[in-house]
Parts: sequence; C-alpha cells; structure tokens
Amino acid sequence: MEDRMAELESRVAFQEQMIDQLNDVVSKQDKVLIDLTRVVEILNQKVNLSQTGQNSIESHDAPPPHY
Repeated sequence: MEDRMAELESRVAFQEQMIDQLNDVVSKQDKVLIDLTRVVEILNQKVNLSQTGQNSIESHDAPPPHY
C-alpha cells in the first residue's frame, strides 16, 4: 500500500512539473502570436496606404497622349 502511495505521489509530482513546462510554452507562444498579430496589422496598414496612394495618384494623372 505504501509503495502505491509513493508511486502516485511521484506521478503527481511529474504531472505538476509537466503542467508548469507546458504553461511556459503556451505563454511564450502567446507572446509570439501577439507580436505576429501586430506585425500583420502594420503590414496591412502599409499595404492599404500604398494602394490608396497609388489609386489617388492614378486618378489625378491625365491619361497618356496615345489614348
């Protein structure tokens, strides 16, 4: 009976350690995802600005003389 208790205590300790390690991994991944989301938002803004800028330039330009 005491051997079983010792084995169960050992398993619980191992599981707690594993949960802590997994929590660390999830926390790091969350930070990476937040950073990547920010980068994607910035890139989307830059793309939208460049497209808006190109469209406004094209609309103000006169058509080429060969039209």
